[in-house]
Amino acid sequence: MIFDATRLALTNILSPETRSVFWKVLALTLLVLAGLWVAIRQLFIYLALPWIDTLLPGIPDWAGWLGFVFAILAGIGLALALALLIAPVTAIIAGLFLDDVAEVLEKRDYPQDAPGRAMPMGEAIWASLKFFGVIILGNLIALLLLLVPGVNLIAFFLVNGYLLGREFFEFAAMRFRTPDEARQLRAKHAATVFTAGLVIALFLAIPFVNLLTPLFAASLMVHLHKSISKREPPLVTQQLGR
Repeated sequence: MIFDATRLALTNILSPETRSVFWKVLALTLLVLAGLWVAIRQLFIYLALPWIDTLLPGIPDWAGWLGFVFAILAGIGLALALALLIAPVTAIIAGLFLDDVAEVLEKRDYPQDAPGRAMPMGEAIWASLKFFGVIILGNLIALLLLLVPGVNLIAFFLVNGYLLGREFFEFAAMRFRTPDEARQLRAKHAATVFTAGLVIALFLAIPFVNLLTPLFAASLMVHLHKSISKREPPLVTQQLGR
C-alpha cells in the first residue's frame, strides 16, 4: 500500500497535470525560505553582534582569527535554523495546495469515485498555522536530542515522521470526512500513517529535493487515503449526501 502510494506520488511530481502546482509550490517554498533566512540573519545580527563586539576587543591581535571562526559558526547556525524550519514551512504550503493536488489526482486516477470537497481557505490556513506551531515544538525537542549521541538522526525521523504523517493524512481525509472522522481513521491506521510519514521525512532530508516536499507529501497521502478507504465501510456522511 505505502509502496504503491509512494511510487504514484513520485510519478505525480513532474506529471503534466500537476505542472502548474509544481511551479507554485517551488516558487512559494523558495520565497518563504528566503524571507526566513533574512529574518533569522537580522535577528542574529541584532542579538549576537553586540556580544561579539564586546568580547573581541579583549582578544590579542594574534587571536584575530577568532572573528573568522565566529563567522563560520554563525553561518552554520543559520543553516541549521533554516533546516529546522523546512518541515513547518512544508506543512503550511501543503495546506494551501493540497486541494489543488487532490483534485487533479481524483479526476485522473479515481474518476469512478465521488470527488472530495475542498476545505474553506480560512479553515485550511488555520489548520496549517496550528500545525506550524506543533511541528516547530516537535523539531525543537528533536534539536535538543541532537546533543545525545546516537539519538539525533533517529529523533529527526521519528518526530517528523509522526507529525508530517498525521497532518498530511488528515488533510487528505478531510476532503471526504469530518475532522473527527479523519482523526479516528488516522488513529485506526496509525502504524500505516506513521510509516508513510517516515517516507515523507526521508524525502524531507534530501537537500534541494526537499523543496518539493509539499507536492510529494500531498500526493502520497491522497493515494494512501484512497487505498485505506477501500477497506473501510461506507461513510455515513457520504450516505447522507455530504
